[in-house]
Amino acid sequence: MSPAADTEARRLPRPRADALRNRERIVTAAREMFVEFGPEVPLDEIARRAGVGNATLYRHFADRNVLIQEVVLCVLSRTTEQAYEAAATEADPFEALRRFTHAAADERIGALCPLLSGTFDQHYPELTNERERLEDAVQGLFDRAHEAGRLRADVAVGDLVVALSQLTRPLPGTGCLDMDRFVHRHLQLLLDGLEAPARSELPGTAATLEDLRSTP
Repeated sequence: MSPAADTEARRLPRPRADALRNRERIVTAAREMFVEFGPEVPLDEIARRAGVGNATLYRHFADRNVLIQEVVLCVLSRTTEQAYEAAATEADPFEALRRFTHAAADERIGALCPLLSGTFDQHYPELTNERERLEDAVQGLFDRAHEAGRLRADVAVGDLVVALSQLTRPLPGTGCLDMDRFVHRHLQLLLDGLEAPARSELPGTAATLEDLRSTP
């Protein structure tokens, strides 16, 4: 950093600790309520769950779209770190993939990322960068598991992404409010099916990330 830039950086006011805590509480509450009730949940209900006033929420997030972007960015970033942590912690490449999959389900990435389909800009640079960072991290998990012969050869990252999206998105209908208790159980069944050696021949072809991006 140049001396001039360093001086300018020191002049900029730093957010107060309580303001940062409020922002974090708002994002956490919004993440929970978007999963439970969808993206149209009233913002005053989010503020109430976060324990802040409406004015505080709007001071941090000018409108609903900005808040949704921040929530999804947070989830993408946390899920990416889960992928790196799994790769660094687990010696067995398939166990690293297994650990990441369950962690990604806990982040509810499948329930939250579809919120980006809507009327606002899906090409928000920070979101694009974080999505690419996550894709690279997960692709690395797949590559290592394939190279070690621990992952069946006829699957790709897109197969896992589709399954995570389906299993972690709340099902419609009031009779399905307690489906969360099945998520990790069914993910374990999925992962058993991904492990090599393959026990059957899969119909169709492996789903890649490129396939998912080209899907309308």
